[in-house]
Amino acid sequence: MMSNSITRRNVLRGLGISISLPVLDSMNSKAFSSEAPNISPKRMAFIYSPNGKNMEKWRPKSLGTDYQLSPTLEPLKDLKSDFQVLSGLDHKNATNGGDGAGDHARANATFLTGMRAKKTAGADIRLGVSVDQLAAASLGHNTKLPSLELSCDAARKSGRCDSGYSCAYQFNISWRDEKLPMAPEANPRIVFERLFGSNDSGSKEERMRRARHQKSILDYVLEDADRLHKRLGRNDKQKLDEYLTAVRDTEKKVQRAEKFAAKAPDVDAPAGIPGTYKEHIRMLYDLTALAFQTDTTRISTFMMAHDGSNRNFRDIGVPEGHHHLSHHGNNQKKLEKIAKIDRFYIEQFGYFINKLKSIEDTDGKNVLENSMVVYGCGIADGNSHAHHDLPIILAGHGGGKLNAGRHLDFQGEVPLSNLYVAMLDKFGVEVSKMGDSTGKLPRV
Repeated sequence: MMSNSITRRNVLRGLGISISLPVLDSMNSKAFSSEAPNISPKRMAFIYSPNGKNMEKWRPKSLGTDYQLSPTLEPLKDLKSDFQVLSGLDHKNATNGGDGAGDHARANATFLTGMRAKKTAGADIRLGVSVDQLAAASLGHNTKLPSLELSCDAARKSGRCDSGYSCAYQFNISWRDEKLPMAPEANPRIVFERLFGSNDSGSKEERMRRARHQKSILDYVLEDADRLHKRLGRNDKQKLDEYLTAVRDTEKKVQRAEKFAAKAPDVDAPAGIPGTYKEHIRMLYDLTALAFQTDTTRISTFMMAHDGSNRNFRDIGVPEGHHHLSHHGNNQKKLEKIAKIDRFYIEQFGYFINKLKSIEDTDGKNVLENSMVVYGCGIADGNSHAHHDLPIILAGHGGGKLNAGRHLDFQGEVPLSNLYVAMLDKFGVEVSKMGDSTGKLPRV
C-alpha cells in the first residue's frame, strides 16, 4: 500500500508485483528520497554497434559547432544540439600486441575496459573492470538494479570464439572484475520482469500463474494505482497515466513477440525475441528508458550485436552478412551496403535519444539533459580492423556538464579511456586512472 508520503522509493504494489513510480511533482519535497529537491540523478549508458563503419560516410568533414553532419549521421539532424561527435580516439589495447588475429574479440573486450584481454579460450580469462561497473560499484546502491546489461545476442561466457579468444570477451562489454563479465540479457520478457516485478515475480511459477489468468503486470497494481491517482494533482495524474500507458504498451510488445516466437518455431531466436531486429533493438531501448525514468537503474550497457556478427539486413535491402561485408576490400558496392547498415543503427540510436528527450525529469528538464550516452564501436574500418580514430558519439548534456552540439577531433594517440575518466568525474565517481587512460579527456 502507498504511504502518506510520496517518495522516489514508493512503488505500486500488487500480488507478487512492485512497479516503481515515475518522477512526479509531488516528489519535489523534503520527502523526496535522500536527495535535495529538484535534483535529478545523472544516468550513464553505453551502446555498441559492431564491425566498424564506412568511415568516409561516418566522419563529418568539418569541426566545431558549425560542422555539417555526415551522410551516416544525417538521421540525427533534429538532435544535433544534443550530441557531440568525437574523432581521434584510440584503443591501442585492441590491437594485436603480438597476439595475432582476434580483432573482433579484442574490440568488444577493450571497448569499455581499455584493457588488453589475455588470449585464452579456457577458464583463465583476464581483462579488467569496465567503466559502467566502476560507476555501479560507487553509486549502484542507490537504485534497485546497480546496472542493466542488454544485448540482442544470446549471452556466452565460455567456449572458443574469435581466433583463440574466449567467447567471454566477444559477447560481453561489461566486466565487474578482471575475471567476471556481466552477461547481458536479450529476452525482453526477462528484462521487463526484472524492472517491474518483485523478487519472485520473475520466477517461472509466477509468470505461469499470471499467464493462466491472462493478466498483465499492471492488472495486479491497478487498485493501488487508483488510490494514488486520487491523491495527485492534475499534472501528476497526467504523468502517471502516461507512464502506466508506456508500461502497458511495452508489455504488449513483449507479449506480441512471445506469440510470434511460439508460432514460428523455425525462427532462430529464443521465445520472447521480436520478429525483426529493429523491433528487438527498439524494445530494449524502450526498457532502458523506462528503467531510467523510474530510477530503477542509472547505468546501462547495450551491445546490439557482438563484433564479428554476420547478421544480414534484408529488411533494408542488404541480404549479405554484416561481417562478410565489413571485409570490403574497398569495393564500392560493399561500402555502400555497409553505409546502409551504419545508418540503420544510427536511426535506432536516434529513436532512443528522442525517447529520453521526451521524458520529463525531476528538475523539469528531460532525462536526456541529465544523461551521458556513448554510442560507438571498437573498430573503425572493418576491412583493416583499425582500432584508431574510432567512431564515437557522446549524447546528452550530463546535467549541464557536457558541451553538446560539436564535432571534436583529438587527432589520435588519445585513449578512448580518457573519455571514460572524464565521464566518471562528471558522474560523481573519482578515479585517477582506468584501463589505458593517460588523463581526463578535456573539452567534452
